Amino acid sequence: MADLLSIFNLVAPFFGLILLGFVIGRYRRLPEEGLAWLQFFLIYVALPPLFYRLIADKPLSELANWKFILCTTTATFCAFCLSFALGLKHTHGNMPQAVMQGVAGAYSNIGYMGPPLILAALGPDASAPVVLIFVFDNILLFSLVPFLMALAGVEKKSALATAREVIWRVLTHPFNVATLAGVAASYFKLELPLALDRMVLWLSQAAAPCALFLLGVTVALRPMKTMPGEVPGLVGIKLLLHPLLVWMLLSAIGGIPVNWIYAAIIMAALPPALNIFVISTQYRVGVERASACILVGTIVSMITLPGFLWLVKTGRIAADLFH
Repeated sequence: MADLLSIFNLVAPFFGLILLGFVIGRYRRLPEEGLAWLQFFLIYVALPPLFYRLIADKPLSELANWKFILCTTTATFCAFCLSFALGLKHTHGNMPQAVMQGVAGAYSNIGYMGPPLILAALGPDASAPVVLIFVFDNILLFSLVPFLMALAGVEKKSALATAREVIWRVLTHPFNVATLAGVAASYFKLELPLALDRMVLWLSQAAAPCALFLLGVTVALRPMKTMPGEVPGLVGIKLLLHPLLVWMLLSAIGGIPVNWIYAAIIMAALPPALNIFVISTQYRVGVERASACILVGTIVSMITLPGFLWLVKTGRIAADLFH
C-alpha cells in the first residue's frame, strides 16, 4: 500500500495540472490566441534553461553512450513505423495524415513531463539518459516529419531544399541549442554568474507546470467529436509497445546502467506529447485526430504510467530482460 501511495503522490501533481487546465479551458472561455504566447514561452524561454541545467554539470563521458542512444532511438523509430502503417490503413493511404499518426504513436511527452517526473522517481543520476532520449528522439522525428511531408507533396520543395530545411530546423531548435550550450559548459566547466544562474533556475522550474496546464487547456478547447478508428491502436503502441521495445533492445545490447534502462522505459511510457498538436496545426493536417490521440493517450496513461512506475520502483521489472 505504501508503494502505491508513493506512486500516486508522484504522478498526481502532473495529471492534476493537466486536469486543472482542462477544467479551466472548458468552463472559462478565454481567447485562444493567448495560447500562442504560452507556447512560445515554453519552447523558447522556459524549456531550454531546463535542458541546459540538466546537462551542464554532466561529464561528457557520461553522455557518449552510443549503445543507449542507438537502442532508444531505434525503439522510437519502430513505434513511428508501426503507427505510420496503422495510419495509412485507417486513412486509406492518406500519407500526410499517416505521418501525423506516426508521430502520435512515437512521440512521448519527453519535454514537459519527462525530466521532472523521472528525476523525482529515480533521482539526479537519471538526468543524462533523459537528456539523450530527448535530443535524439527530437532529431529523429523533426527530421522524419518534414522529409515525409515533402515526399507527400504537402511542402512544394525540392529534395535539396527539404534537406537544408531539415538540417536547419534540427540545428536551430531551441532545445538542441540549449543542449549544445550545456555540452559546452560541461566541457569548459563554465559556471553562470549568480544572477543569471538564478534566472535560469526560475525559468527551468516554470517549464513543467506551464506545459501541463497548457496541455489541459489545449485539449479542452478542441473536444473530440468522434473517436477515429486508429486511436486505440496508436495509444496501445505509444503507452505499451514503445516502452516494451525499449526494454527489449536495451536488455539485448547489454552493458547499460540499471537506472538508465528504467529511465528509458518510463520516458517511452509517457503519454503523447502536446507537440503532436503543434506539428499538425503547422501543416494543417489531422488536427482533430491529433487532439483525439492526446486526449485518449493522456487519460489511458493515468493507468499505464503509474503501472510502469510501480514496476520500476518496486523492482518487479528486471532491468535486464534476458538475465
